[in-house]
Amino acid sequence: WIGSLEGVVGVQVSLIDKEASLKFNPVMVTPEVLRKHIEDMGFDASLLALQSQLHPSVADCSEVTLGVEGMHCGSCVKNITETLSEVVGVNSVFVSLEKGSVDLRFDPSLLTLETVKGLLEEIPQRNFMVSIPGWNSRLNSASIPPQTVTIGIEGMTCNSCVQATEGMVSQRAGVHAIKVNLQEKKAIVTFDSSLTSPEELRAAIEDMGFEAWLDQGCENISEYIPHTVKIVFLNSTKEWFDELVSVLWISVLTQIFHQVTGMTCASCVHNIESKLMRTKGILEASVALATNKAHVKFDPDLIGSRDIVRIIEVKLYLYCKLVYTYRWKHSFLFSLVFGIPVMGLMIYMMVMDSQHKEHGGSMPVDQNILPGLSIINLAFFLLCTPVQFLGGRYFYIQAYRSLRHGVANMDVLIVLATTIAYVYSFIVLIVAMIEGAKQSPLTFFDTPPMLFVFIALGRWLEHVAKSKTSEALAKLMSLQATDATIVTLGRDNTIIREEQVSVELVQRGDVVKVAPGGKFPVDGKVIEGTSMADESLITGEPMPVIKKPGSCVIAGSINAHGALLVEATHVGAETTLSQIVKLVEEAQTSKAPIQQLADKLSGYFVPFIVVISVLTVVAWLIIGFLDFEVVAKYFPGYNQNIPRTEVIVRFAFQASITVLSIACPCSLGLATPTAVMVGTGVGAQNGILIKGGEPLEMAHKVGAVMFDKTGTITKGVPQVTRVLVLWDRARLPLRKVLAVVGTAEASSEHPLGMAVAKHCKEELGTETLGYCHDFQAVPGCGISCKVSNIEDLLQNNLCICVFPESPSYSVLIGNRQWMMRNGLEVTADVDHAMSSHETKGQTAILVAIDGVLCAMLAVADTVKEESALAVHTLSSMGIEVFMITGDNRRTARAIATQVGIRKVFAEVLPSHKVAKVQELQERGLKVAMVGDGVNDSPALAHADLGIAIGTGTDVAIEAADIVLIRNDLLDVVASIELSKKTVQRIRINFVFALIYNLLGIPIAAGVFMPVGVVLQPWMGSVAMAASSVSVVLSSLLLRLYKKTSAEEYESRAQNHRLSLSPSQVSTHVGLENHHCSPLSFRRSLDRHRRSHSRSGSSSSLKSNSSHPSTTQPYSTTGRNIV
Repeated sequence: WIGSLEGVVGVQVSLIDKEASLKFNPVMVTPEVLRKHIEDMGFDASLLALQSQLHPSVADCSEVTLGVEGMHCGSCVKNITETLSEVVGVNSVFVSLEKGSVDLRFDPSLLTLETVKGLLEEIPQRNFMVSIPGWNSRLNSASIPPQTVTIGIEGMTCNSCVQATEGMVSQRAGVHAIKVNLQEKKAIVTFDSSLTSPEELRAAIEDMGFEAWLDQGCENISEYIPHTVKIVFLNSTKEWFDELVSVLWISVLTQIFHQVTGMTCASCVHNIESKLMRTKGILEASVALATNKAHVKFDPDLIGSRDIVRIIEVKLYLYCKLVYTYRWKHSFLFSLVFGIPVMGLMIYMMVMDSQHKEHGGSMPVDQNILPGLSIINLAFFLLCTPVQFLGGRYFYIQAYRSLRHGVANMDVLIVLATTIAYVYSFIVLIVAMIEGAKQSPLTFFDTPPMLFVFIALGRWLEHVAKSKTSEALAKLMSLQATDATIVTLGRDNTIIREEQVSVELVQRGDVVKVAPGGKFPVDGKVIEGTSMADESLITGEPMPVIKKPGSCVIAGSINAHGALLVEATHVGAETTLSQIVKLVEEAQTSKAPIQQLADKLSGYFVPFIVVISVLTVVAWLIIGFLDFEVVAKYFPGYNQNIPRTEVIVRFAFQASITVLSIACPCSLGLATPTAVMVGTGVGAQNGILIKGGEPLEMAHKVGAVMFDKTGTITKGVPQVTRVLVLWDRARLPLRKVLAVVGTAEASSEHPLGMAVAKHCKEELGTETLGYCHDFQAVPGCGISCKVSNIEDLLQNNLCICVFPESPSYSVLIGNRQWMMRNGLEVTADVDHAMSSHETKGQTAILVAIDGVLCAMLAVADTVKEESALAVHTLSSMGIEVFMITGDNRRTARAIATQVGIRKVFAEVLPSHKVAKVQELQERGLKVAMVGDGVNDSPALAHADLGIAIGTGTDVAIEAADIVLIRNDLLDVVASIELSKKTVQRIRINFVFALIYNLLGIPIAAGVFMPVGVVLQPWMGSVAMAASSVSVVLSSLLLRLYKKTSAEEYESRAQNHRLSLSPSQVSTHVGLENHHCSPLSFRRSLDRHRRSHSRSGSSSSLKSNSSHPSTTQPYSTTGRNIV
């Protein structure tokens, strides 16, 4: 069977298409081998296509850098690139004119270097001289990009385990970096695949004594990323297909079963088999733990392979998620069964002891059964022993694994405390029995059950609480759709065929049908249908968003009503939801700088506690023998019949054991990561993706915020802000002017022309315009054309009357120079109206119809509605706000005036943006850079905190530390507020953990005995368990954080926000340090006014006030027009 072949990780067969789509590991099997296997089954098969998630033939590639002499220009580069790109066996070519070299990646089985050398030297009229230095077979470590693997780890209990794992793995050859997350029980390792492998890394961690497995949800691992091959069947029957898909071999190590890697014991096998056999349609199920495979025979009429996959995935995921929580619950309940009788005997002993002190005599339970063995000691021994070896076995396992690698953690302290108590008690009891003592000795058999009861309870509650910290991530992951309906379209988008497939099989370009109430399976663009989409769980936007043809949809959002046809643009790991989940997972595994202190403290904590415990024993032995009354006064149940030596030794050991049981490094280790997990999860739920603990901690330190202009403060898209009709010149009514202008600009490719056409369509309420011919565009000036069929357009609009004018219009649209070149005069009043907009950074466009100047349009990249409010809020928080842009200073000043920014850097290159960031950093400020474009990425990377707009470029998002999904600048404020809340919670956790240990350890050691404070070991275990749980619960309080609404920000800003005048804005040009004064600015504006073209400005202004003009008796108004 194909599915059971080694290296095959997925099979899908289509009877209709007579095709099989196979996912396979290219290292273990090849497409040709698969094809031959199918032919061996009696079918004719041929290869259709091979799709790889890696670079083609990466496993068999070689790389070489050739020296080429004789390259002089870009034409040489082009010739070499084109020549080599057409050669079979060449995978990639990069030609460097500056270095005189060619970087070539090729398949040595298809091509030799001598052949390449000959091809280059034979290029006509070039006379290249090619030299071949040493080359590397396969891909050397420098050419292979670092890969990442996620390894699940079970058995870590505290920060010492984390440090040990990170220290050991980081020392292995080929490992670049490792991040271990204690809460998520996983390690993310970046490594060089030529020096080590994921399996070697997993085995190394397992050798430390932990349970480790590869999480196959990870990416970029060539050994585990399957290729897909399509094979067509030339001869096939339906009966054979039924038989083929009725027996399905499912590998639990494929990407579909990434959660199944937790199958570690027979219990896992039983859980899967029992669940499968209870499912209707499954005839037989057999799970093999050794091979990690499940053999399932089923009735295809009742259940499908995807249903089986989902059953196994859900069952084992839930089992693996809860198994360790149940482990501690079982340990607690088991210990409690024996602990309750122990506690009852302890209470009985205390009550009866006080009565016998008053009346004299001994208690019945003190009577000896055998010489040296009393009833009470026998009862304690029988109750303690099962708990010591069964209830506490998990502690012993973890402690052994830790000590095996020379690391001490909290489990070591617990095992030391209970083992010392048990062994000491057992030895003194045996000695007393051997000696035939008349009185049974005092023992600590009551200590282990009580310790294990409270510590296991604490661990159980801690695991339950920890699971809550990752609920935000789990909620995001649950949004992912499992199936998709792919449709084949005919003419007029009519559906010819529908096919239900797993979402993993959807490819870019597929058309997907989304029914009302269904989830969007992929990111895509709507091609047909209208509906509303609920994107609240992804973007944080509470209101449904309208989706119509051309709208973009996000995978995981919900289609409210109305069926939609969506063309897939991003699938699989490329979708927005997958990227969000990946970012949040990486953020939750990262460490905040403040955690470094906790790591150092935890590394020395356990040895320090052991030393303190030993010193406590020695100190109390000395004190007891020097002044017995001090010990006797606070020794519970002391009477004259008990030997003094026994009392002193028992009291000393009691204090020492209490020190071991109360010390808690976990509270220190959990203080930061739990808060970071909750904080990043809360941020993701509110549309703020924070890439780890470091940016989360850094955000609250920000003292300066630098905003890019275009696409960040402004919308990034030009819009018409005003249409001015010159009534003393115009011969046409407003709507006919809009129809003529819109028709003319519809043929333009200029961004401003496209904005004008879009505005005219919206005002006229139509998607179709008139007919344009004789179109001519002159760069830097404008356009000319003839427009007709306008009457038909207006007649179809019920609000428009038909006018008897000529059916064709000559149209000129452009700047002053364009009108003058065509013989039209731009009068002073028109020039003044244009200048009033140009001084505000807008572009003024003139319109002439049939030789008459009749209208002016103002176009600008308008300011976002929330920009001014965000700037004011940041300023009120004491943060300096700057704007930095490559646009001209006039535009920059106009935008800054609108939003209230006083300091502006204009006409700045990307490298200058970095210099400005560094300049502010040299002043001692922590700088946040907010941008969206490729030109912002260097500054985003150099800033202390890079914040990218979610609608920006991939490069900017990759360089940023925080990504704002909703493209809302108020989220900049929200990210700073969330950072403050998180850091405040971390500090509270740290203070609590430190105070707990600084006070608890001395109390346990008996330092406060003079004031009557004495602890029993079980009291210490209660306090220790409570400390860890309380720290986790403290972090969970962050889930109560609610992002401040725009309305609340607005109400706070009332009567405080003042608009700025141009003279209040300090503008710097390029790298100059002196500001541009308003006077020099006006002079510069006057010089440039005459040369202003329609392409000379791309900035924005959004105004709600009119701008009067001497030639403006009438002005249109609209959504974006004044």
